Amino acid sequence: MKIKKIITVTLSAALLTLSLTACAGSASESAAASGRTDESQSTAPVTVKLGVVGGIYEELWASAQEALKAEGVNLEIVQFSDYVTPNNALDNGEIDLNAFQHRIYLQSEIDNYGYKVQNIGNTFIIPLNLYSQKVSSVEELKDGDIVAIPDDLTNGGRALKVLEAAGLIRLKTDAGFNPTVDDIETYHVGIKIEELKANIIPSTLPDVAAAVVNGNYALDFGLKTEEAIYKDTVLDIEEYWNLVAARTADLEDADKVAAYQKVIKAFQSAQTEQVFNDTFGGYFIKVGWDQDLLAEQ
Repeated sequence: MKIKKIITVTLSAALLTLSLTACAGSASESAAASGRTDESQSTAPVTVKLGVVGGIYEELWASAQEALKAEGVNLEIVQFSDYVTPNNALDNGEIDLNAFQHRIYLQSEIDNYGYKVQNIGNTFIIPLNLYSQKVSSVEELKDGDIVAIPDDLTNGGRALKVLEAAGLIRLKTDAGFNPTVDDIETYHVGIKIEELKANIIPSTLPDVAAAVVNGNYALDFGLKTEEAIYKDTVLDIEEYWNLVAARTADLEDADKVAAYQKVIKAFQSAQTEQVFNDTFGGYFIKVGWDQDLLAEQ
């Protein structure tokens, strides 16, 4: 009889344990089915789609992308093959942000297409330096030397400002924001300015005395910033600053603004500046990181 009692008690205890386990499992399944989760469970990351043009931006944003993971933000880089599409995609809501343009270009897009997008954070400026394979300093340039500059209005005007800062020319005081060769008032050195397509200028260096080269093309051509005979010092003109743009309507959403603030903060970091200097040899210079544009909304 004693043995029968022990077996009976043991079986009862085992059945009770199974019953409690089954109840606990059912409760967990019920909570999962109803969408309830334990408060200690982490929330899913927020995905922010960032439109860029060119693989170089993936390197520029890599450290920010990694840092944002710990902030609960999945920064997805979306590549575009031209400069026309990203603002249209942003305005249409296909992406959340874009980062490929400076203020002048953004404003021209807004003026031409009526996009409701705006700057929410400054990133960098790409310098336009003066390079030469014929002379080692600006002082060596002489009358009759040919100096090449980009032939488009924005970069050409900026290049003339670089030549003025280098002491080669003086522009008229009433010249517009984007001056042209006709706005040159004085040649301190009798150089001849030749306007060429920006992308071919680096390849013409063997044939001209000097040339103002866009930073991205200088980088592609293997020119180093320390090789410049004059470095662009016109860096405080905000219209030339590159930026991160967002849809204006999205800035009414507090959750989106919070995520965008994290994105801007992650980019404007010492790690990003290190990439500017170590990976790209100073072709990207941080500017406007002290401006909190989202706080002004």
